[in-house]
Amino acid sequence: MTTPADPTDPPASPPTTLGVAAIGYAFMGKAHSNAWRNVASFFDVPAFEQKVLVGRDATAVAEAAAKYGWAESATDWREVIDRDDIHIIDICAPGWMHAEIAIAALEAGKHVLVEKPLANTLAEAELMTAAAAKARARGVQSMIGFNYRRVPALALARELIAEGRLGTVRHVRAAYLQDWLADDQSPMTWRLRKETAGSGALGDIASHAIDQVLYLLGDQVTEVTGRLHTFVPQRPGGKAAGDGLEDVTVDDAAWATLSLASGAIASVEVSRVATGQKNSLKLEIYGDKGTILFDLENLNELGFLDATAPVREQGFRRILVNEPEHPYLAAWWPQGHIIGWEHTFTHQVRDFLTNIKDGTAPSPSFEDGLNVQHILNAVEESAAAKSALIQLPGTTAAGPTEGA
Repeated sequence: MTTPADPTDPPASPPTTLGVAAIGYAFMGKAHSNAWRNVASFFDVPAFEQKVLVGRDATAVAEAAAKYGWAESATDWREVIDRDDIHIIDICAPGWMHAEIAIAALEAGKHVLVEKPLANTLAEAELMTAAAAKARARGVQSMIGFNYRRVPALALARELIAEGRLGTVRHVRAAYLQDWLADDQSPMTWRLRKETAGSGALGDIASHAIDQVLYLLGDQVTEVTGRLHTFVPQRPGGKAAGDGLEDVTVDDAAWATLSLASGAIASVEVSRVATGQKNSLKLEIYGDKGTILFDLENLNELGFLDATAPVREQGFRRILVNEPEHPYLAAWWPQGHIIGWEHTFTHQVRDFLTNIKDGTAPSPSFEDGLNVQHILNAVEESAAAKSALIQLPGTTAAGPTEGA
């Protein structure tokens, strides 16, 4: 049995082989399982075993475990956390379960990877971050799964921005648009109930867009204005309504304007009712010396304009991000052979395992996830106050306060 670790204990010696348990086997559980199954075939990572997949339906999780490469399945995540042969907990369950599972795992000395957003509420996110900080002192690592940081083209974009190729970034446009709820007859799911999802498009996909703004620019949000809207207020098939109509209690779309510490301004637009847009995260970063364009639906490509070139030669060029010199890609295929969305999760697991092996802090951290949660909370607060300007805690209009 694993008991909560004494915070004064020295860090334990790492095991020879890390035992991994994943909690959740649906959409994200499948994506994460694929990463665990493939990462060692392409990257040099410490030895690990896919020990157990956890879910509430014993039959369904057993079938998923066999299909996705897990040695066994279980229905009680608490018992799995207590096992001495489990060293990593990968949380793919819905957001309302994140805090309880993550805190229990961290207190038991398990490394934790958790899907975004960090939690459904700011209070839960704060508790998780505090638990992660205490665990880190004992050598226990934690990371939030903003997998788009592991898109090679976006990792390259960050490098170009950090190198000053765009000069001073003035403004950013981020639009994450989907259409899986465009049909007003699409049935209710847990993602449309505030008690289970926390929020709608805001937490689900605006969290990704906002994290990209912070990640690409290495900046901090100081002020927020926002608006939320639910276009389809009721959906069919909800059990709570006896299979009749049930009220949708989260947003279908969200808009935000973010003031950044550098002086740049970012606009963020997200929707799950944008007809014809399947999974389009478009990013436009405009500086005084250049511009970067990206669309997730063409994730191997980056648009780049160098405004320092002579005007007669200027224009956007298409960078096919498939060279061994590009982030992560030396491990994959020959030049020009594209990779896909699923590879971002493999990169994520690779980085997390490397952090555990080296004893280095993973990125994005729970603190990064909490920062995004503060911004999401500010968008909700602004929307409730008719798009009032909300200042982020610990910041001033000019930037972060000293020591923040």
